[in-house]
Amino acid sequence: MSFLKLSKYGLFLSATLLIVSAVLLFVPGPKFSIEFTGGTLMSIELPADGTKESLADAVRAFRPEGGELGSFSVSAIRSIGGGSSYSIRMRPLSNEEHVALLQHLEKAFPDIRELQFNTIGPSVSQSLKQRTFVALGLASVAIITYLAFAFRKLPRHLNPWKFGLLAVAAFIHDVIITAGFFVVVGRYTSFEFDTLFVTALLTILAYSTSDTIVIFDRIRANMLLEGRSGGFLDTVLRGLKQSIPRTLGTTISTLIMLVALFLLGAESIRWFILALIFGISIGTYSSYFVASALLLRWK
Repeated sequence: MSFLKLSKYGLFLSATLLIVSAVLLFVPGPKFSIEFTGGTLMSIELPADGTKESLADAVRAFRPEGGELGSFSVSAIRSIGGGSSYSIRMRPLSNEEHVALLQHLEKAFPDIRELQFNTIGPSVSQSLKQRTFVALGLASVAIITYLAFAFRKLPRHLNPWKFGLLAVAAFIHDVIITAGFFVVVGRYTSFEFDTLFVTALLTILAYSTSDTIVIFDRIRANMLLEGRSGGFLDTVLRGLKQSIPRTLGTTISTLIMLVALFLLGAESIRWFILALIFGISIGTYSSYFVASALLLRWK
């Protein structure tokens, strides 16, 4: 099967996944961590006889001085030895309220152990949201500008700005599909969109862009070597074939390391590693079947 015919199926698949992922980002939407929503996150390890329902009942019975605890949610994290750990998400608590809540829970569960306690105010969470979008926007502008400058010596009938725009289109494709996938993951697990996940998205962006640039640079070299003597389709296909060994070698070696970290690494970075595994796999695919396929059709 020719690349042109195969890329049609690839573009159709990508368009479908993009639409589904975009919808998922709004309905039901991502489950944000307190870093983006503000509030308190408390992680508790219960003894073997403790349950999620009994913990929720104990928290519901807590009455802080001078106010109400308000709404909260309890979710399971993972099993540890003979017990289980749960996270409690609630409004921002003061230090006095935190101590009082912990003492209250210790009465209900004598062997309880606090694993983590984080409180972030609404102003901090809003600042993190803004900085996330600013980082993605600046990265897009920088990549387009860099590629337009690096490809400025192409033959006049080829617009260097196209290469920058298509590289950005490829990594936007990767980021949106990765985010959509983890919206689904967050519905059934304890995963939340946090700053570590944003770091994973920026890493995927960089990897996808680097992979696309390697292919585009090979195509550019062939164009400068052949000038107008070679057909555009043949030149692009030759560049893709020449890039496959390097791309696959880099991707496979990276995934081997990431899978090892996912299986053997710390629990705190497990979701981060999974996001990289998924995003890098999508990024390798998009370099060929999104960026390169669109380059052929745009020309």
